[in-house]
Amino acid sequence: MRSFVSPFAASAALTIAILTSFGASAQPAAELPVVCAALSAAEPTKLIEVCTALIDNPATPEGDRLDATITRAAALHNSGQTGKALAEIDTVISRDPNRARAFRARGEILRQTGNMEAAFEALNQAIRLEPDNANGYANRGNAFNNAKKFDRAIEDYNEALRLKPDFAQAFSDRGAAWYFKGEYQKAITDYDEALRLEPHRARTYSNRSAAYRKLGRTERAIEDVTTAIRIDPTQPEFFDNRGLDLAGNGDYARAIADYDEAIKIRPEAKFLTNRGDAYQAMKDYDRAIADYDAALKLDPKFPRAYNNRGAAWVKKGDRGRALRDYAEAVRLNPSDTTAAANHKEIAQEIERLGSLSYQKNLPSFNCATAKRQVEKAICADPGLAQLDRNINDAFLRVIASAESDSHRAALALTRQQRGFIEKRNASFGKRGYDLRQAMEDRLEKLNTIARQ
Repeated sequence: MRSFVSPFAASAALTIAILTSFGASAQPAAELPVVCAALSAAEPTKLIEVCTALIDNPATPEGDRLDATITRAAALHNSGQTGKALAEIDTVISRDPNRARAFRARGEILRQTGNMEAAFEALNQAIRLEPDNANGYANRGNAFNNAKKFDRAIEDYNEALRLKPDFAQAFSDRGAAWYFKGEYQKAITDYDEALRLEPHRARTYSNRSAAYRKLGRTERAIEDVTTAIRIDPTQPEFFDNRGLDLAGNGDYARAIADYDEAIKIRPEAKFLTNRGDAYQAMKDYDRAIADYDAALKLDPKFPRAYNNRGAAWVKKGDRGRALRDYAEAVRLNPSDTTAAANHKEIAQEIERLGSLSYQKNLPSFNCATAKRQVEKAICADPGLAQLDRNINDAFLRVIASAESDSHRAALALTRQQRGFIEKRNASFGKRGYDLRQAMEDRLEKLNTIARQ
């Protein structure tokens, strides 16, 4: 059974993110006076304040006022006020319908919010108005990238670079298109050129790291993403991606430290799932399950967390929970062949062991003849019934394994199991005795013995 959906397969989507957002750079803005200008990397709130002062100044020429309004709209969008930003762009266009920059800004905002049809309409208009402006082609290339039309994206980036050969961001974004096409060496070549022109773009290092990872050059991948972290330690994806590289090298402890940092910056289901995978690789199944639980609390529709939690339940001997998790993973993503294979295999295994017992949450004994109160309580609670079945299965496994090595060891394990059942029978109903906890502890003990 291929238990995990590999986190490495998912890492590309985490790493590659087209950066161009009105030209914002990956590194923090320098400690300089904030100016209301295109491509400003200033903090949005400060930029809005400065642009507003310029717009409200009666002495500001009309052209400069319109440009300041576009810049303020970009800052409003970056601060989460997208509706207001688009309204300001509309105002600019109503005053000057030939201002290409306004259409570029509108197209970029619409692209980032997923309104692709309207984004293309605005970006096409920007190119019609200024066919010699490299930014227009670069922005439309980004939209084609988002629409998964990578060849069209590359054509636009080519035109942008013909018009502006030193356009570092266009090289970086064309690298993303090559990456998505699976042309990883071509992506690296473009990232190399982007970094030659602008060596302090953290995102470009992170993107090149992803391409190196795809080529199996893990050490170069780690080197690049470490550089990205040094330049901009505020991006959780950088830590998560380095964690994936370290985990790929079997360095789970350092991977977990990076996942910790990513989660500290911004808790996300994918970061928690990746950390859960590292714990699972270290056979710390309880911590792994706790992380998958937390991931699914954040995103109840994250199929990889269900699949990988199912794998952890298998390792803990709880086939019933594993089956349910695999089934949910397949329901959420029917094209996930790994989860489908896992579901089929565990279902067949359960059937071999007595599928009806699992599917109906029947315990290891016959409820029809149960006389003890504790047995009746187990029969009445599907969760307890499943626990009893899992304990019995785990016990049979460890006995079979022990008997092959030492009959005396097998007898000792049998006495331990009898002792557990006798204590369970005698303690049930007494104050302070938690039947479910006692059964969970017994199952964990048997699973620990099985792993030794």
